[in-house]
Amino acid sequence: MLKNYAYPLDLSWSTDEIASVLSFLNTVEKAYEEKVSAEEILRQYKSYKTVVKSKSQEKQIDRDFEKVSGYSTYQTVKAARENEKGFISLGK
Repeated sequence: MLKNYAYPLDLSWSTDEIASVLSFLNTVEKAYEEKVSAEEILRQYKSYKTVVKSKSQEKQIDRDFEKVSGYSTYQTVKAARENEKGFISLGK
């Protein structure tokens, strides 16, 4: 499905950092649109946190991403932590 929104990215990030953040955000999308393993979400989140280190920046990205997509990175990671094994599907 083609997305019609802009991802909340920091242009000071390197190409690898942007790729890491985009990969995590794509995994969050997948958790809402299909299903994804909790382990995959947590693995992507760990990589994402190497780029987005501060809680305030993480919260800002979550707010911005949820505003444009309707998907919450916070709720996705929370669900993955609660269900460490198995699959997460947050779609309605």
